[in-house]
Amino acid sequence: MKFGTSGLRGLVVELEGHISAVYATAFARHLIESGATRPGDRIAVGRDFRPSSPAISATCIGALERAGLQPVDCGPLPTPALALFAMGNGMAAIMVTGSHIPADRNGIKFYRPDGEIDKVDEARISAIAGGMADGAIDISPSEAADGQMQAAQLFLARNRALLAPGSLAGLRVGVYEHSTVARDMLSDILTFYGADVITLGRSDVFIPVDTEAVSDETIDLLKGWAVEHKLDAIVSADGDGDRPLVADEAGEPLRGDLLGLVAARFLAPERS
Repeated sequence: MKFGTSGLRGLVVELEGHISAVYATAFARHLIESGATRPGDRIAVGRDFRPSSPAISATCIGALERAGLQPVDCGPLPTPALALFAMGNGMAAIMVTGSHIPADRNGIKFYRPDGEIDKVDEARISAIAGGMADGAIDISPSEAADGQMQAAQLFLARNRALLAPGSLAGLRVGVYEHSTVARDMLSDILTFYGADVITLGRSDVFIPVDTEAVSDETIDLLKGWAVEHKLDAIVSADGDGDRPLVADEAGEPLRGDLLGLVAARFLAPERS
């Protein structure tokens, strides 16, 4: 198993059971050894909707508890919601997700209490995991405190505070739900701001939507819905809800880098 651009990723058959327990344990040990976390501290765990995520999450929770931490099970929720909850409460976090890759693969994202791990952390976690890889390890799940509602409400409150009330009144916005873990929150937030929300394409089967390289099939869906429902825009996200997808009134998706520029200009962040 190796770290990629966003966490640890691999085939489900490789990640389930032993390996996920090894890396969760290695992460806990690294946090404690580095002083980022103390024994007994809480650690948040979230997941996406792909079929393998509940079992991998349960394995991680058990491993983290046996490594001396107190897991908080945040259930299925967007990665940004997990990060906001964890950082706001001074906790490290693990997100079980493969983002936009197919359902036969999955991954784990790791967060220190101050944010996502860096390459130095990755190297140390890998070294610890390498020393454990051939040994026996308990992969049984364990009970954890429930933090899903608290994490979700915190994220919704954050997003409901970005715009003036009624900012989207008069707009008809489609939400391509597919299997993104952000689907219900997207509808909630848009409705809160006054948009007429049309939900589209909800799926109980995991669909790997890549928001940075939108497929021709997805574009055809977006364009068809835009005409059929007379939409002003369509919004969606990838599997774990940390990459947005926005299409215009014709169903034509905007590139992610352009969305980043639009958001940055609107928020007008100050340079530090």
